[in-house]
Amino acid sequence: MKFLITTAAAALALGALTGAAAADDSACGKITIANMSWASAEVMGEIDRFILEHGFGCDAELVPGDTMPTFTSMTEKGEPDVAPEMFVNQFREQIDAAVKDGRIEYAAKVLSDGSQEGFWIPQYIADEHPDIQKLSDAFAHPELFPAPEDPSKGAVYDCPAGWGCQIMVRNFFKAYDGEKNGFVMVDTGSSAGLDGSIANAFESKKGWLGYYWSPTAIIGRYPMKLLEFDVPFDQQEWKTCTTQPDCENPKKNAWTPADVYTLITPRLAKESPKVAEYLKNRSWGNDTVNSILAWKDENQATGEDTALQFLETHEDIWSKWVSPEVAEKVKAAL
Repeated sequence: MKFLITTAAAALALGALTGAAAADDSACGKITIANMSWASAEVMGEIDRFILEHGFGCDAELVPGDTMPTFTSMTEKGEPDVAPEMFVNQFREQIDAAVKDGRIEYAAKVLSDGSQEGFWIPQYIADEHPDIQKLSDAFAHPELFPAPEDPSKGAVYDCPAGWGCQIMVRNFFKAYDGEKNGFVMVDTGSSAGLDGSIANAFESKKGWLGYYWSPTAIIGRYPMKLLEFDVPFDQQEWKTCTTQPDCENPKKNAWTPADVYTLITPRLAKESPKVAEYLKNRSWGNDTVNSILAWKDENQATGEDTALQFLETHEDIWSKWVSPEVAEKVKAAL
């Protein structure tokens, strides 16, 4: 009889421990997500909030965020728990050092094909002139990209004043002998001016050559081709000349690769492993993000509205990020 009682007690204890372990494994609690200041990160943050809240049962909250303030807060204070998008090449050494010290962790490469930055032409120009594949090919045809004030010359539309990329664009212009090839730089003045120059080109079906980046609403709305560079990326040239305003003799280079990752805190990885697994799995590509941002822009939608639009229309993408059980919960909440 004593043996039976002892065995029963042990079984009950084992059951309690197993139940506790299961509860801990599925526990989520409060999770804070940085609401970054650019559109693609804003939308992904809203997607994460909705999936974590309705699919995982978390108390998910968006908090104000931006690149360096968020990184500093995560590594020094352990909050917020999630930074949906970080352009890690900007300060990879600092991130890697924090990872090594156990103060932060990489999650998914959220933008699977990386951010795309460089020189673009309208797709209709690319279709009419399939020989234009590289930046040097475009510089060989100033007649295809007439300058607004002097159509006898070609135009390269500059990065907006005050943006760091303006230095790089002008050094590329020098390196590719823009002036010698019959081109002039066009000062766009602002982000709105740059966007407007693209819109005007498409309305009149004229040529356009200049700096832009993806993912963005503009690239989603206006089909553009990103030109290849003539040489591989040279890190040393980038540091010592391409990014320097006083470089006298810039050489041809490629734009620095732009890897975009999600970062999470070690606390989240330890205390909410299923959530961490989701954040290490979910990613999307430029084509998807461009189309979603174009929808956001055209409908003057909020980040939350855009996230719901994505979840309602792209189940084929996001359902692969989670288990079937979590997917059903998310769909039921839409």
